[in-house]
Amino acid sequence: MSKPKVLLLGKIEHAHSTWASLSTIADIVTPKATTRAAFQEECASGALDGVTVAYRTFDSNDITGKVDDELVAALPRSLRFICHNGAGYDSVDVAACTARGIRVSNAPTAVDDATADIGIWLMLGALRNLNQSLLSLRRREWRGRAAVPALGHDPQGKVLGILGMGGIGRNMAKKARVFGMRIIYHNRTRLGEDIEKECDAEYRGFEDLLRESDVLSLNLPLNPATRHTISTPQFALMKPGVVIVNTARGAVMDEAALVTALDSGHVESAGLDVFENEPEIHPGLVANERVLIVPHMGTWTVETQTKMEEWTISNVRMALEEGKLRSIVPEQKDLQT
Repeated sequence: MSKPKVLLLGKIEHAHSTWASLSTIADIVTPKATTRAAFQEECASGALDGVTVAYRTFDSNDITGKVDDELVAALPRSLRFICHNGAGYDSVDVAACTARGIRVSNAPTAVDDATADIGIWLMLGALRNLNQSLLSLRRREWRGRAAVPALGHDPQGKVLGILGMGGIGRNMAKKARVFGMRIIYHNRTRLGEDIEKECDAEYRGFEDLLRESDVLSLNLPLNPATRHTISTPQFALMKPGVVIVNTARGAVMDEAALVTALDSGHVESAGLDVFENEPEIHPGLVANERVLIVPHMGTWTVETQTKMEEWTISNVRMALEEGKLRSIVPEQKDLQT
C-alpha cells in the first residue's frame, strides 16, 4: 500500500531527525510554488492531490498567504489536517477550515517559557525606563546631555495585571512573583482555585483589572472577538502612569490609541514585542523613547524553536497514525475524536 502524503509548507530548521523519522510512515511533498497565485495553480493542477496532513510554519505566509476562505477552497480535497507551528494561529481561518472538514492544531505550550521571559524583560525595561538610557549611550551621551532620563520604578510591590491567563500568562505570573509583584488576572474563563493558588493570582473582572494594574500584560490570542480589546476607552480606565507590555499579537491593542495615551503621559511607558501591522510599526511608537520595542522575538531561541517544531511534528504523526491531533485548537475541541 502507498504511504499517506504530508505537505510541507515552510522549512524544518532544527528538528531534522524527528522530521526525517516521518518518512517511515509518510511521503513528504514540498510545493514548487513561491507565490500565493502559483501555489493555488499548483493545487489546481493536481500536483498536491492525495496529501492528508499539512505542516505549516508562519513563514510559509510568504508562499501561500494567510489560510483564508480563498486558500482553503484551493487546497486539495484530500487534506484533513493543518498542523501549525506556533502558539498563535490568527493567520489560519479556523472557521473556513472547519467548514471544509479540516482540523487545525497549534503548539500551545512549547512557547510559554521563552515568551514569558521576554515579557518579564520588557516589563523590567519599561518600568526602569532603560530604553532612554540605551539610546543615549548609542548617541555617546552617557545618560543624556540635554536631559537625564527620568527615574524608573522598582517592580516590588507593584500590581501586575495579566489579561489572558493561558500558559504564557501563568508562566509570567510565576516569574513576576519572584520580583515581589502582586498578580491579578482576567480570563475568558476563570481558572480553578488550584491554579490560582499555584500562580498566587487573584481573579478580577475586566474593568477592575484595568483600574487596579500598575503594569498590564497582554497575553490573549488574536481573533475577531479580541481585536482592539485595549483602545481609548480602556486606557481611560487605567491608572495614570500605567506600564503596558504586549507579547501576544499587536492587533489586540489599538496602536494609535496607545500612542495617544503615551503622548499624554497617561501611559508612562510600554514594552512591545508585537505590532498591529508587522513588519510596519506605528511611527509614534518608534519616535517615543519611553517605548521599548523588539521585532517579534518572543520565541526567538534555539531551544524554543526546536520545541515548537517537535510539538508540531508530533501533531503530524498523531494525525497520520490515529486520525486526531495532540493539540487541536480550542475552536474545534468538539471535533476531536
